Amino acid sequence: MTSTAAAGAATPEQISIVDRVADGLGDARGALIPLLQQVQAEVGYLPPGVMERIAERAGVTPARVFGVATFYSQFRLEPVGRHIVRVCQGTACHVQGAVAVTEAVCDELGVEEGGTTEDGEYTVEPVACLGCCSLAPVIMIDEDTFGRLTPDEARRIVSDYGAGSTDGAKA
Repeated sequence: MTSTAAAGAATPEQISIVDRVADGLGDARGALIPLLQQVQAEVGYLPPGVMERIAERAGVTPARVFGVATFYSQFRLEPVGRHIVRVCQGTACHVQGAVAVTEAVCDELGVEEGGTTEDGEYTVEPVACLGCCSLAPVIMIDEDTFGRLTPDEARRIVSDYGAGSTDGAKA
């Protein structure tokens, strides 16, 4: 096996996860999306070796699995941070200063939009809409929503989030 193949190979633990989830679903071929969802929930993302094992268990080609995983935005092919910072880019948020909020969040975390911090704690993910237009501009960290933000407030929130101190900022 080449080093490139080894880098994409699934670990024994990941194979075990795929097998357990596939066994629990019964007809894995007819449940490809739930299989991908459940495996991603446990592994954190869908590395190449995991998708190959999913293809084997589902009885479909690896290209089919890759096609489904890349078609739906819910699936991730790269590892993400422990905390996901979703920054709304919708019209209401854009008009109310989402660009400056996004820049502040990225600057505070030392990461580019769409990237993950070096320590693996945060991934900054721009999203089309969080559905909180009346609170624009809005960010969501994990399941916590923060609205009516200024760039300085956004910096404080992401800075304090890991320490568990985001008093008064939640929407």
